[in-house]
Amino acid sequence: MARDKTEAFKRLAENRTNEALDAIRKIGNLSNRNNYSFSPQQIEKIFAALRGALDAAEHRFSETEEAAEDRFSL
Repeated sequence: MARDKTEAFKRLAENRTNEALDAIRKIGNLSNRNNYSFSPQQIEKIFAALRGALDAAEHRFSETEEAAEDRFSL
């Protein structure tokens, strides 16, 4: 039983981490000023939201309380 849970965790963690990395790369693609216009404040807001989500996710591994789910919006 514990091995099944470990294997499920490993499979899901790898898939979800790779999906998150792909999404972060796509955010990086927005840096092309030939295609997009953005302010420094918008960039700060994006990266603050990403850092906050990472911090909350990491915290959930060390605490029993669930972190609040926030949606991002410029």
